[in-house]
Order: sequence, then C-alpha cells, then structure tokens
Amino acid sequence: MRSRLESDPANPAGSAVTETPDAARVPSVQTIQALSDRMLEGVLLYGADSRLLYANPSAHALCRECYPRDLASGLSLEQLLPLDALVQARASGRWNGHLSFGQDAILMVHLYFDQNEGGHFLVVMQDLRQIRFYEQDLLRRHAELNVRLTAAQEKLLQAEKLASIGQLAAGVAHEINNPIGYVHSNLGSLQEYLHSLFALIEAYERALRSADPRAMIPEIDQTRSRLDIDFISRDLPQLMTESREGIERVTRIVRDLKDFSRSERDESWKLVDIHAGLESTLNIIWNELKYNTTLEKRYGTLPPVECLPSELNQVFMNVLINAGQALGERGTIRVETGHEDDHVWVEIADSGPGIPPEAQQRIFDPFFTTKPVGKGTGLGLSISYGIVAKHHGRIDVDSRIGEGSRFRIVLPVRQPQPAA
Repeated sequence: MRSRLESDPANPAGSAVTETPDAARVPSVQTIQALSDRMLEGVLLYGADSRLLYANPSAHALCRECYPRDLASGLSLEQLLPLDALVQARASGRWNGHLSFGQDAILMVHLYFDQNEGGHFLVVMQDLRQIRFYEQDLLRRHAELNVRLTAAQEKLLQAEKLASIGQLAAGVAHEINNPIGYVHSNLGSLQEYLHSLFALIEAYERALRSADPRAMIPEIDQTRSRLDIDFISRDLPQLMTESREGIERVTRIVRDLKDFSRSERDESWKLVDIHAGLESTLNIIWNELKYNTTLEKRYGTLPPVECLPSELNQVFMNVLINAGQALGERGTIRVETGHEDDHVWVEIADSGPGIPPEAQQRIFDPFFTTKPVGKGTGLGLSISYGIVAKHHGRIDVDSRIGEGSRFRIVLPVRQPQPAA
C-alpha cells in the first residue's frame, strides 16, 4: 500500500488517501517461485500442519545429502528441525540455529512463522561449507590483491628512487666529472715526469759506462737542472695523493648510488649506522645543495638501528632536497641526531619561509606538491611517510611561516617482533 496527497472537493485540506498498487506490479506466485528456484539457499514452505507446500531445488539437494529421508519421501517439519525450534518460532515468529551432520556438513537454518491464513512456516537453509568456500576464495583473491599491491608499491618506490636520481643526474655527473678531470690532468703530468726521470736515469747510465764517471757529473747536474728534478720529487707524491683521492671520491659516489638505487627485493633488514646513511646521502646530493646551503651537523651517539638502509636513505634524501629547495638563494640546513630510550631520531631543519598551515595537512598526500610544474612528482614525502611507517616509526613536522620547517624522523632501534 502507498499513500499520496491529492486535492478533493470533499477533502480540501488534502488529507492522505490510500490507493491500491497496480496489480501488474505485484510479482506473481510463478515469478517468486522462479526466483527461489535460482537461489543457492534451500527454501521450504510448510503449512501449520507440517505439510510441505513448496521446496526449491537447493532444498531438495541439501535434504537429500544431510537427512536419512528426502523431501520426496515425505520429510516433515518435525523431522527437519528440532522441536524447540518450532516452539520458539510459534512464540516469537522466528528461530535461527545450526544443524550438524556427518562429514563436517553444517546447515545454517532460519525458521520464520506467520499465523495468518491458518499459519505457515518458512525455512531457509544454507550450507556452511559453501560459505567457507566463498571465504577461502575471498581470502585467496585478497592475497593475490596484496601481492599485486606490494609489487605495485615496490615499482612505485623504485620509480621514485630513479626519478630522484634522474633529477640529481647533472649534479652527480658534475661531482664525478671533477675528480675524473684532475686525475686525467695528473696522469698527463705524471707522463711528463716519467719522461724526465727516464732521461735522468739514462744520463746516470751513460756516466756509469764512461771511463771517468766523475767527468760526467757536470752533465748530470745540467740534466737535473734542465728537467727540474727537484720540483718533480716534491710534486710527484702530491700528484699521486690527489689522484688517489679523486678515484676514491668517484668510487664512493658510485657505491652510494648503487646502494641508493638498490631494489627492496635485494635488501634485508639489518643493523646499520644511521650516520653512515646520512653521509652517503649527503655525498650524492651535495652538488644540489652546496651552492645555496650552509650545512650544520650535530650528530649524537646512536646505536646500530635495525632497518632497510637504502629505503631510509631515500627518506633522508627526499627531506634534504625539499629543505634545500625551500631555502631559495641562501640558507641553512641543520642535521641533528639523538637517542631516547629505545628510539633514535633524525631531525632535518631549514631556515626557509615555512609551510602554510593549510598545506601542512596535505604534505604527505600522494601527488600533492607546492612546487612548480615539472619540479616534483608530489610522491617524495608520501613515499617517505610510508617507508617510516613500515619501520614502525613516525615523521613529526613543525613549521612556522617565516621561521622555517623542521622534520623529525623517529625510528625504533629494533623492529617489534610479530606476535606468535
């Protein structure tokens, strides 16, 4: 039934008048039966005298599997359900319960009673094995989804790593090119020094082969003076030291790049020195910072921390680069570390203009960035937040307009053990 308001000369106030719905809209008994025949749940309709009036195919199958007698042979309501179920249904209109059978068969049963038209019982049965099958299938699909999600997260993390290195590629190339350049120059000087030394050695050999070696001393002295052997003897050790330092510089940058870009699949949890990770990260990005940054380091005493080193290095790099970009033409970045109870913290503060309050609420959202188009992906801080959360830590942000920003990364010294 439904009601509507309508104007009527006898009812000017427009009171509610009921109308009978269109008979064509009411499903027929045949339609309801056709729908129940498609149900996976068993549906049975009994009269008040326990006489079976209707059963759908699923009900026939369940009763045939679980009961000694099937519905076709006259399975009564009292044989189908416990007596207390019928009593409770008559009293309250419904009963719910589970019926156990052999071979782990359990039926979840809902019994409803309506006393109109002489009284009828409606029984709805469901095989719990089927529910368990659906649950297992759902768990399997959930596990597959987790695997795909984890793989996607790994790809996103690796892509962001490579994007970060790509943004720093010019600076890293410059940092590598400088030592390579003076090592190459030193090798040219070394080649000239060797020619001079070989010439001096040849002069000594001639003197040794002559009848009067002492007579050759003036010639040897002239050769030493002409080739400036005294300068070579002073410059050669310095040249070799510079060259060695240059090669070590290149080796260190390449090693740091390799550690930074390592995939998560190639890395395991290990105890590492956080300060070494900070220095490694600063070594990679220094060319990005050195032109506008005064760097202050205040390192405390830290124990070895259980972590994924390359992922933490990416967090440090993202925060440091953001701090450097916030400085503008010139400013200060302070890197400070400390140890409190069973946690360590790394604080990176800048003297930039600060982050507006409305932006602070969104800085860890994926793809949110205050940088111009093309200057950032908006994933750096979001990925950093995820990495720190993965380490069971947190990132605290304190920023005031005109006073700069401070990011404190708090990490447990040891990762919590999973519950048994």
